Amino acid sequence: MKKIQDNTIGAPVYVVDGTRTPFLKAKGVGPFSASDLAVLSGQALLKKLPVSASFIDEVIIGAAMPGPDEANIARIIAMRLGCGEKVPAYTVMRNCASGMQAVDSAVKDINSGRCHLVLAGGTEAMSRAPILYDLAMVDWLGRWMSAKNFAQKSKALFKLKFNYLIPVFGLMKGLTDPLIGLNMGQTAEELAYRFNISRQAMDEFAVQSHLKLALAYEEGLMTEVVPIIDAKGNVYSRDTGLRPDVMLSNMAQLKPVFDKRFGQVTAGNSSQVSDGAAMLLLASEQAVKEYDLPILGEIIDTQWSALDPLYMGLGPAHAINDLLLRNDYSLDDIDVLEINEAFAVQVLACLEALASKDYCKNILENKKPWGRFNLEKLNPHGGAIAAGHPVGASGARIVLHTLKHMKEKQLKHGLASLCIGGGLGGAILLRGHS
Repeated sequence: MKKIQDNTIGAPVYVVDGTRTPFLKAKGVGPFSASDLAVLSGQALLKKLPVSASFIDEVIIGAAMPGPDEANIARIIAMRLGCGEKVPAYTVMRNCASGMQAVDSAVKDINSGRCHLVLAGGTEAMSRAPILYDLAMVDWLGRWMSAKNFAQKSKALFKLKFNYLIPVFGLMKGLTDPLIGLNMGQTAEELAYRFNISRQAMDEFAVQSHLKLALAYEEGLMTEVVPIIDAKGNVYSRDTGLRPDVMLSNMAQLKPVFDKRFGQVTAGNSSQVSDGAAMLLLASEQAVKEYDLPILGEIIDTQWSALDPLYMGLGPAHAINDLLLRNDYSLDDIDVLEINEAFAVQVLACLEALASKDYCKNILENKKPWGRFNLEKLNPHGGAIAAGHPVGASGARIVLHTLKHMKEKQLKHGLASLCIGGGLGGAILLRGHS
């Protein structure tokens, strides 16, 4: 069997299937690198399908902070999966939406007729984020290395200051917006003030995230999650940050993290720092027929929107608004809505914004508010508060799980969305397939 050579421009794009690893809550250095996680997920996916890795036309991976020995991590993953040296691969980065960007890039490549089978997804090992030195130390090291004799090295040594040795945590740098000087948690606090969202509402939402995900596992609904085994023989079959026994009373005892005096955002009502990967195989209509592939669902459209970085958590509201308007859908047409749970307050604020006449008219430039969304159709199996938020993988995870849920319930339309550091929002409109 050979690769398909014909080009069909503008054809529909299908998601064949997908898998993800359990998301592992960061506790020290995790047992897997980002490429390890993606390879484990990709291997499990390809074993389920009637095509080998060599038939894939391209590999696209989202990763916000791949390791220093994982440059162009997509190529590493493609080669380790056995795609072969002739299969191109590239890495994309759009902060929290890197995995969704990979999916969108795959859609464009199939739409253009350049590809028929694309492996796309995202991966992140946040526990392995580097610890750095600041520029003063880097400058000193440069001078030390260029010193040519003992006298010059001695002179350089006397200029070494103790504060040069203070480490800079790459993860904290990555989660801080350089344009406004605030980290993501501080922008979440801004949303609480703006929409008057209470601490109790945040905690209640967070508790439900854990309870819904725990129930989904118990009912066998997390079928995309594949077990993985580390080098010590430890088996991981569920998200390790999940707390099925969580109680509101315990959640309420946690102290604010980002505004210790007046804040309401805590570790409990925020997403978890995690390691994990999610992979999807996308195909053209011709590839589906040629290789007799199953269909999980179809990608209808993608939207990227932007807003003031101070309110970056409202990105989903902007992307959802623009996507629905362009496709002439109402919010009521959506059977299931996944909004990545970066913070409980952020999801709640998005719902408030979409229902607000003032916000829709003056900010979204939409004549009418979208109304209140049915909460039973929102994140039906919990989200990143319970499962974790490995930044590069989350965008792919929510697309995959939305499609899995639609397939299980025979739903027609789904929408997956997430906020993005820097003041962006992304959303993908999905069609179910019976």
